[in-house]
Amino acid sequence: MAQIEGLVDHAKSAQAASATAATRPARVCLLSLADESFVIDLRYVREVFEVAHVTPVPGVPSMLSGVANLRGTVMPIADLRAALGLPISRVSAKYAVVIQQGIQQIGVLVDKIPEIRNVHPDEYVTAAAQSSEGAHPFVTGILKLAGRLGSLVEVPALLSYVGRANK
Repeated sequence: MAQIEGLVDHAKSAQAASATAATRPARVCLLSLADESFVIDLRYVREVFEVAHVTPVPGVPSMLSGVANLRGTVMPIADLRAALGLPISRVSAKYAVVIQQGIQQIGVLVDKIPEIRNVHPDEYVTAAAQSSEGAHPFVTGILKLAGRLGSLVEVPALLSYVGRANK
């Protein structure tokens, strides 16, 4: 009987820990592209660097601006503005955020140095259903951020989307 009570207590404490985790704030990186806000889970952000020069690569999809040298590593650089239906600026972005999942990584051009924020679960809003035309498969939700909205970018879906565009 004591073993059963111990298992019940363990199950209750696991449920309480799960409920606490669901209400715990998440750390995110707030990106700015064409005056729009986008949010990436901070766990996928490796670093931010100032882009000195992007070398164009012939024959790559339009979302890939080229490659940059990041301390001796050739880093593919993506400009997501076109893929997100945003206006493309004539002024080149000054910064890139390196996002990584496993061994896949890519630099994403951003307009300014990103912010790091805590967001609470009640700040998430489910993304509206999108038509297949103009759908952004890597934008999975919306966040309410201090009077403005930010689109939640799902990094695994983004890397998959960029990988499919390269084929």
